[in-house]
Amino acid sequence: MDDAFARLPSPPYYAVIFSSRRNGDDDAGYGEAAQRMVELAAAQPGFLGVESTRGADGFGITVSYWDSEAAIAAWRQHAEHAVTRAYGRAHWYEHYELRVAKVERAYGRVAGAGK
Repeated sequence: MDDAFARLPSPPYYAVIFSSRRNGDDDAGYGEAAQRMVELAAAQPGFLGVESTRGADGFGITVSYWDSEAAIAAWRQHAEHAVTRAYGRAHWYEHYELRVAKVERAYGRVAGAGK
């Protein structure tokens, strides 16, 4: 299985979709903080997984998956996450959007599987 894809349970569950364009400042600090946030999120009750990508132009999407809206709210209140989020708004992002969605259906295909 491709490790870039989160291994998720059957729906329903929630997706927090964070789309952003980096401003190019402090790439090393950003990378360290991003890795730390994934580690912290993974330790939170209700966390199901994460998928993330960023293009050379600075545009990226990170989708974190959660079992409930309460788990999402608790992650938003996590002290270190709140500090990093505020720092990111001030120093790393040119533009960002955050969306929360309930996943009702999910399916996929792996090319060549089942042959």
